[in-house]
Amino acid sequence: MATIGVAAMKAAQVPKPGAAFEIVEREIPKPGAGEVRVKVQACGVCHSDVFTKEGQWPGIQYPRVPGHEVAGIIDELGAGVAAWEKGQRVGVGWHGGQDNTCVSCRRGDFRNCRNLKVPGISYDGGYQQYMVAPVEALAAMPASLSDAEAAPLLCAGITTFNALRHSGAMPGDLVAVQGIGGLGHLGIQFGNKFGYKVAAIGRGSENAGLAKKLGASAYIDSKSTNAAEELQRLGGAQVILATAPSSKAMADLIDGLGPNGKLVVVGAAFDPIAVTPIQLISGVRSIQGWAAGTPPDSEDTLRFAELTGVRPMTEIYPLEKAADAYARMMSGDAQFRVVLTM
Repeated sequence: MATIGVAAMKAAQVPKPGAAFEIVEREIPKPGAGEVRVKVQACGVCHSDVFTKEGQWPGIQYPRVPGHEVAGIIDELGAGVAAWEKGQRVGVGWHGGQDNTCVSCRRGDFRNCRNLKVPGISYDGGYQQYMVAPVEALAAMPASLSDAEAAPLLCAGITTFNALRHSGAMPGDLVAVQGIGGLGHLGIQFGNKFGYKVAAIGRGSENAGLAKKLGASAYIDSKSTNAAEELQRLGGAQVILATAPSSKAMADLIDGLGPNGKLVVVGAAFDPIAVTPIQLISGVRSIQGWAAGTPPDSEDTLRFAELTGVRPMTEIYPLEKAADAYARMMSGDAQFRVVLTM
């Protein structure tokens, strides 16, 4: 009797915490009720993928396929999925689904769901040719953005866009962006398009030209000058968007905040930010953390990028080179977002 062949796909998986990537063949997954299968076209390689690679997130089951900056096409609808169509372009970002029953969800605060699902952590993510995601994780994607452009906007893009638009800064305000990397190069562009006076803060003079090209009005080299003093010379920052994961670099900038100024932290570091109560009381300053956002926030980010020309700078790798792409991202030398294409 003839055997029926099972359709296979390629995936880059982490077999156990700290292990090297494996390129494996897997059966193409079937979507369950309330899920869709996405044919992945591109997936960004984000610094947060270290949680999966090194087992730094409690409860991850291995082997696991990382990836939460996914651009693709709906390939199959699970039972009960009505609002989406086969063939529709979609993105899947950090917010990979919620339980809809916890107190935060009942208040409509899905971002703070007690049982938030994250693609590549809670279930297999986008380092594969097909993935299954809950409908709550889907964001509609504009036609004019390419897959490789859209993918980084679903984490690095939404994080900076959403943090800035909720920061309280108004057009004309001085807004500083600390770090000119994967997050920062997008934060500068969004800040410029929001009408802020953007001061980009980097280490060394070599990024000055790029910062201006991205839309910064001023460039501050924190290596050769006191960045907080420079910000005060410019009038004091209403908002400092801290994107580089260095707690010391963040702490050094607090005195650069103007009255009622806010340090908005999006760069994920594990060590404490050193700040004195007097620094916060004087000038009524504050520090706020910011997590990415929900799929509707992703859609806002994508539409705004389409409208204003904000685009990530990317380095593209094929799926088979996932290990090289991850190493490039971790090196800190990438210009600026690394993207896998299928």
